[in-house]
Amino acid sequence: MRIGIFGGTFDPVHYGHLLVAEQAREQAALDQVWFLLSARPPHKLDRSISTFERRAEMLSLALAGQEDKFRVETIENDRPGLSFTADTLDALAELHPDAKWFLILGADSVQDLPGWYEPKRIVARATILTAARPGFEPWTNADVARELGMPAKDIRMISIDVPQIDLASRDLRRRASEGRSLLFQLPRAVEVYIREKKLYR
Repeated sequence: MRIGIFGGTFDPVHYGHLLVAEQAREQAALDQVWFLLSARPPHKLDRSISTFERRAEMLSLALAGQEDKFRVETIENDRPGLSFTADTLDALAELHPDAKWFLILGADSVQDLPGWYEPKRIVARATILTAARPGFEPWTNADVARELGMPAKDIRMISIDVPQIDLASRDLRRRASEGRSLLFQLPRAVEVYIREKKLYR
């Protein structure tokens, strides 16, 4: 199995996320993309995040009917401590030893990678699928290798061509808090869920 891992808080999931996941699945010939829901992201400890259960429910609604291609991966909720990608990839590899792993990152996150917890473990475990993001010049294998102090041949990275839709969860949370429209920015089922549960109010 060729498995794409797409991590995030997804608070809420929106069409930008879904488009990246589908383009990565198609262009990298992945069998599935797993939306890895972050439980305790170390870089967001100072922010208020919706409960894990609410975020998982929104993802399930967004992916309904596409379970052969996508799934919600909740492993981080079952593990204590902070949610570090290096640890999570190792845990997944132990559970699924025959899988080949591909980590889906936006071009902005690739540039943050050298500051993550044990980034060399990450690039040793997974091929990086990098998706363009507005305002960020994509890094090459050589760029990542230089920043990590590794030979370029040890960095496996593939660029994914994704139509540029500048959506951000923080903007959707703000719109929801102001009672503004979320129409056509995220799946209708997620929009209804946010309204019914009075999220972000």
